[in-house]
Amino acid sequence: MFGIADLGLFIVSGFALNMLPGPDSLLIVRYSAAQGFRAGSVACFGVGAGICFHVIAAAFGLSAILATSAAAFTAVKIVGCVYLLYLGAMLLISRESGAPERPLTTPAVPLLTIFYQGFLTNILNPKVALFFLAFVPQFIAADAPNKPFAFLLLGLIFNINGMLWCHFLAWSSSSVGGQLKQNKKLVNYLSKATGVLFLYFGVRLALSRQV
Repeated sequence: MFGIADLGLFIVSGFALNMLPGPDSLLIVRYSAAQGFRAGSVACFGVGAGICFHVIAAAFGLSAILATSAAAFTAVKIVGCVYLLYLGAMLLISRESGAPERPLTTPAVPLLTIFYQGFLTNILNPKVALFFLAFVPQFIAADAPNKPFAFLLLGLIFNINGMLWCHFLAWSSSSVGGQLKQNKKLVNYLSKATGVLFLYFGVRLALSRQV
């Protein structure tokens, strides 16, 4: 149907892939634990918007540029790496004082900023673009009458799967975070640990190679 092959396998694979930890899920967990489910949900939709960008780009061949142009791949990789390192550094240099700490103990980060952070974290990772270029076409039939439409439809299904998983992360993290907010030292340790993980993802992205 619609030129899609093995839809059931695609859905199962999509769920499995969405469950793999990465910068997107880390951002969702961080804001959910710090500011509640609403903030985590906004981060989810920011990530989802980034996925939509990658799906549309891949469907119409824009992501092929990243696959064939070393300069384009390197440029996007550098920007994404710097952004992740920036997020990690901001968490590491924040200090827990007698007053509540802005990033994690009060709902100080605007929801629009959280949305943009989720969006940028996703679109500035060239590996995500290459993933869609390599993964989705496997489930498009060779005789599909409209391959871009089939690609977009599969991308939509993948994104819906991702939103379900991401919102589960947001709900579970906000539930746990609500119980931890009274422990300022633990919150501070979690903030630093999150910062270290963002730095790790930034370095890993910097060391990644074009495939």
